[in-house]
Amino acid sequence: MRMAAGADVLYALVRALMRGLLAVFYERVDVVGQERIPREGPLIVAANHHNSLVDGMLLMAVVPRRLRSLANAPLFKHPLIAPFLRLAGALPVQRRQEAGNDPAKNDALFAATTETLRAGGAILIFPEGRTQPEPVLLTLRTGAARMLLAAEAAPGSAPVTLLPLGLVFHAPGTFRTGRALVLVGETVRADDARALAAAGSSEAAARLLTERLTEALRGQIVEADDRETLRLLEWVEDLWREETGGTGTDDRARISWRQRAMQTYRQIQQADSARASAFRQEIGAFASEMERAGVAARQLSHDYSPGRAVRFILGEGLPLLLGTPLALAGIVVHAIPYQLTGLAVRLLARTAEEEATDKIVAGLLFYPLVWVFEGFWVLRLGGQWALLAFLVALLPLGFFAVAWQTRLTHLAQEARAFVRFFGDRDLPRRLRERRRALAADLRAMAQTAPELWPEGGAKR
Repeated sequence: MRMAAGADVLYALVRALMRGLLAVFYERVDVVGQERIPREGPLIVAANHHNSLVDGMLLMAVVPRRLRSLANAPLFKHPLIAPFLRLAGALPVQRRQEAGNDPAKNDALFAATTETLRAGGAILIFPEGRTQPEPVLLTLRTGAARMLLAAEAAPGSAPVTLLPLGLVFHAPGTFRTGRALVLVGETVRADDARALAAAGSSEAAARLLTERLTEALRGQIVEADDRETLRLLEWVEDLWREETGGTGTDDRARISWRQRAMQTYRQIQQADSARASAFRQEIGAFASEMERAGVAARQLSHDYSPGRAVRFILGEGLPLLLGTPLALAGIVVHAIPYQLTGLAVRLLARTAEEEATDKIVAGLLFYPLVWVFEGFWVLRLGGQWALLAFLVALLPLGFFAVAWQTRLTHLAQEARAFVRFFGDRDLPRRLRERRRALAADLRAMAQTAPELWPEGGAKR
């Protein structure tokens, strides 16, 4: 009992650290459907995998239960990552390159997951088996299904809940502009798979469950051909929302809109590839022109008259000006570890999906080291009271500096748009006309797939 309580305390500490790191790194982390997560009973959480270790950190931070996550065995030898994995109770997975053709090397893993589930615990697994940056779902492996069936094999075992969670990221490797969305799906139906397994057809049962899990995960994410297609889809969504008021008001509705938009695009691509290609080129050209102008889709709907500009500058600029001394103090204190972290990530030169993980891991190393160095010199030059003040102000100054820089970026974006529109008074009209024409094209495309757009595409 004491060991279990101690493990819970260690997990809570690791979870609090992860929440803090994610709150600093990401501008927003939203969870939709959290009420679907059972608070007790055996549970397998299965999610798509795009962002290396950050995906596991994210789910451990937002799921209100202790999760035993599966992690690649080599990570348990990493000097910085391994201690956190052990404190969190993670389980090592022997991938094919480590296990070769010997499935017995993962026997200990299945024994541990079975024990955890039969005790009413929760397992976190990424059934694609590896991380990858493209916005597609890879073929799922059967591990999650086999874990469920193994845990339920003994007479009297409680049924295991198989819960799909979709992870959707915007700019996941970009500090303070990245956003993460966690979509919790409905429990995967498993009664007939259990019956198959009980009848001796365990392999067929595992395949059936894996097929259902695949469809369930597809329903929680947005699949696109590549990251460029996903980028253009985001432009289409912004254009549609600003022009028509469509796409929905909450995150799940917006994901559903993107899914339907991609389905429509694929249907048109198959039926009339020239039309789909022409529309993609038009969207790409519009996005490029907007980016060159430094204008976001929402800014076309704003009033950039001189009076509004003055009110905006006073409303945003005055607080920025007043907060500059504190912000500069926070920037100075954290500038060295920030630059060292960026340099380390550039030198690593690894894949795009590992960027956020690399930044967080490097930050865990450089920030404390530099803080100790700075604290030593504060103590030496100013004494104990100066050190106490430094330690008390350290984190608040950092958070204030981040908020100040975010506000400054927003002000700079609006200022660039005002300068562009003031210098070329006809530019807003031209861009709005192009947006209106593209929205008309989108309505026409929606009419080719009435089963996806029963409302006719959008409000007119």
